[in-house]
Amino acid sequence: MDTSQNIINDYKFYLKLERNLSENTVMAYLDDISKLIIFLEESKKNTDLANIESSDLHEFLVYIAKSGLNEKSQARIISGLKSFFKYLIIEEKIEKDPTELIEAPKLSRKLPEILSIKEIELIIKSIDVSTNLGHRNRAILEVLYSCGLRVSECADLKISNIFANEEFIKVLGKGDKQRLVPIGKLALNEIDNYLKSFRNHIIPKKGNNDYLFLNRRGSKLSRVMIFNIVKEACTLAGIEKNISPHTFRHSFATHLVEGGADLRAVQEMLGHESISTTEIYTHIDREYLREAIIQFHPRS
Repeated sequence: MDTSQNIINDYKFYLKLERNLSENTVMAYLDDISKLIIFLEESKKNTDLANIESSDLHEFLVYIAKSGLNEKSQARIISGLKSFFKYLIIEEKIEKDPTELIEAPKLSRKLPEILSIKEIELIIKSIDVSTNLGHRNRAILEVLYSCGLRVSECADLKISNIFANEEFIKVLGKGDKQRLVPIGKLALNEIDNYLKSFRNHIIPKKGNNDYLFLNRRGSKLSRVMIFNIVKEACTLAGIEKNISPHTFRHSFATHLVEGGADLRAVQEMLGHESISTTEIYTHIDREYLREAIIQFHPRS
């Protein structure tokens, strides 16, 4: 008969090998189960995970709510437990899912900060291209906005994955999943300027030969360095919003949706696993329309 520890070990292998989740994500799932076991032990309840009742889980949810965890953390734990008990059903270790009637707290969706097209132009034009690093920094901003990349995807972009004639780049996203993303002529021109003015005149460090964006020492740029480049450009442009590299990704998606792009196409370009993640940009679009009505409609 399976013990709870054996079940957890099997679940860990399932998350790693079958679901191909990262080490951090796997540890987060296992931490949710650990919290449940600690509660069961403290409450002197049965700690056999294959025999947990819905009532035990309801008491556990009250317990984590009283512990001071915010609604987002509570929702994440509930999601983790649902995944675990769904796994037990699949593996036929239990017959009934005790999380079936448990609902996560409703979360209000915080809309991300976005930049207008004019603000993006101001930020990009604020870069001084009379310097070699200026060409690099302007190319970074153009790529972030033109392709909607995550900052890690921008840092990891390789020269061999840029297909200028076809106007596509190959991106290595979350979970090492590859996707093809269109890239505009403006971004390609900035990359070309950067290659000619700076990139082709430095010697890359060992293992960095194929990375597009390098620092003066020939090493791949870090995420923090790209973050600082974006912050500095925003300051020079006089933009007072709380901006990060991810803001360019949000702006990329929002401008596509506002322009009428198909949501599935936007999902593909962003590398979202679920369409529900991409749907937040329809909320931004609606918010934009609501503000327009308030500002301009005579009956508002």
